[in-house]
Amino acid sequence: MKKKNAELKQLYTRWGKEPDPGSVLPEYPRPQLRRDTWYNLNGIWEYEITEAGSRPKGKREKILVPFSPESALSGAGVQLLPEEWLWYHRTWRKESGPGESSCACRYFLHFGAVDQCCAVYINGKKAAVHRGGYTPFSVEMTELLEDGDNRIAVCVRDVSDTSWYARGKQKRKRGGMYYTAQSGIWQTVWIEKVPESFVESVSVKADPDSGDISFRASVRAAAVREGMQGNMPGNAAQKQKAGERGADAGPVVKIFAPDQYAEREFTPGGKNVIAEFFAGAPEKAEKCGRGERLTYSASAKLPDLRAWSPEEPWLYYYQIIYENDTVTGYFAARTFSVENDGAGTPRFCLNHRPYFLKGVLDQGYWPDGLYTAPSDEAFVFDIREMKKTGFNMARKHAKVEADRWYYHCDRLGMIVWQDIVNGGTPYKDWFVTYLATWLGRNGTTVSDSRRKLFSREDAAGRIQFEKEMDETVRALKEHPCIAAWTLFNEGWGQFDTVRLTEKLKKEDPERTVDSASGWFDQGCGDYISIHHYFFRLPWRTDGKRAVVLSEIGGYAMHDDAHSACENVYGYKMFEDAESLGENVRALLREREQMEAQGLCGYVYTQWSDIEEEVNGIFTYDREIRKIENI
Repeated sequence: MKKKNAELKQLYTRWGKEPDPGSVLPEYPRPQLRRDTWYNLNGIWEYEITEAGSRPKGKREKILVPFSPESALSGAGVQLLPEEWLWYHRTWRKESGPGESSCACRYFLHFGAVDQCCAVYINGKKAAVHRGGYTPFSVEMTELLEDGDNRIAVCVRDVSDTSWYARGKQKRKRGGMYYTAQSGIWQTVWIEKVPESFVESVSVKADPDSGDISFRASVRAAAVREGMQGNMPGNAAQKQKAGERGADAGPVVKIFAPDQYAEREFTPGGKNVIAEFFAGAPEKAEKCGRGERLTYSASAKLPDLRAWSPEEPWLYYYQIIYENDTVTGYFAARTFSVENDGAGTPRFCLNHRPYFLKGVLDQGYWPDGLYTAPSDEAFVFDIREMKKTGFNMARKHAKVEADRWYYHCDRLGMIVWQDIVNGGTPYKDWFVTYLATWLGRNGTTVSDSRRKLFSREDAAGRIQFEKEMDETVRALKEHPCIAAWTLFNEGWGQFDTVRLTEKLKKEDPERTVDSASGWFDQGCGDYISIHHYFFRLPWRTDGKRAVVLSEIGGYAMHDDAHSACENVYGYKMFEDAESLGENVRALLREREQMEAQGLCGYVYTQWSDIEEEVNGIFTYDREIRKIENI
């Protein structure tokens, strides 16, 4: 067990200077499927680190969840090693209400993310195992709970960059463009109490052109009803009036008038309901546990749908009521596509109109919380400042963020390009960085079938990456802000690009795909995606895909008082903010002028400094803005 890297100077953000253990990230963590009854488990837990394969010995210390043990805000300040296990412990008290039986409701334990692999125990019994450090998962704990105190334990192993698991920019030996590895619980942990029959998931599609709204809901019914197994006939009854509902009528859907929520949260109210309808018989039913899972569809037409954009982020909230369960969510009417303009040039389009992307690379690191933002206000600060700077898009790079970050992008109006987090065995930097940069001068590529070069020889690692890709899309696809998935970045763990692009497009046909960001283009996806830091700009087009500069810039300036490290990493150094700003603005103006030649957007590197890398618009602690509006 090693202390955290002493070479880093500890910085704190304004939100992390005085953390309140009794109110750590208290906001509801899943805004797209919100209920009233939930219990936040963020706060003080106990932890113990043992050798891999060893049980806890009872030598527990305190840790502030959900901050990783490597972070300052956790209070632990230790680095989990690949040959160690990290054990979390806490109790949660279940108190039954008057007349409540064990079958009256269900309890789910939710984890936003745990890095990398974990096992969850309830009262000493293993309840679940999860692999992958970036995707949410849930554990039904109903039958394992007892009235009164219940023991919750989580055992974590994080092999970091020693294996093929997704890891983003984490590295045990940090430096340059790689950062401190973190582990364990790093997003909100919470318990949700639901009725025995409840809404499990909701998917909404809104077509701003036709005004068509379609809902698809999965519900868990308490018991299996005779004749309900197998595929069901189409929901012809869904157009019945409310007073004519039959015994098999499904959830009721209420849609509220559109609004913009930049300054407030949504509060349901009956006065602004603009549509109310219900699903008829379920389309599909299948046995699930002691009950069944039913799938319902319902649709409506809303004329004059207000389209979502960064300039006007209109949101429509809805409620779905199923028996005793009520959930709240939202959707937006917008389309993202690549279409030819009048001259036949492929363009990125928002609502079928060419839209030039002014993006910024956002890696989501914080000096005090590492992967975990110190507060919800910190998320809002970053997004508001991005827009104030002049950006309309953020590329969430090598990380899946907490759900509330995407929620704030939805309501504040920030387009998101979302990376599928990279994995693979340790990268061959001479190939994926240095040689690739040189080859990129001439647009030369290498087939991703050469798995040894791309660090993808392990079949288990390829299977795990594909699994996490699927989980990422399912977890985030209901957020209106997401316009594109970035499948692979700079060849890190790249493989089967054409096949996985096709799979990604099939899973989520409403979004575009940047198949290979930077280099090693395999001729698929919606973009020719170029990283330009050195040499001449390798400008090229194939007439079918939109051209984007998915990384540019990297101009750096070191501010000693607000930097975490004396070592400096960046692609072009400047001594003062004035010269830095002038050069960044000149670079971006030059790129914007290339729109006339067919360029569809850029992503400037990057939003904030991170450890040695000092090429941010803001310093690492978000105290100093180094570059004013672009």
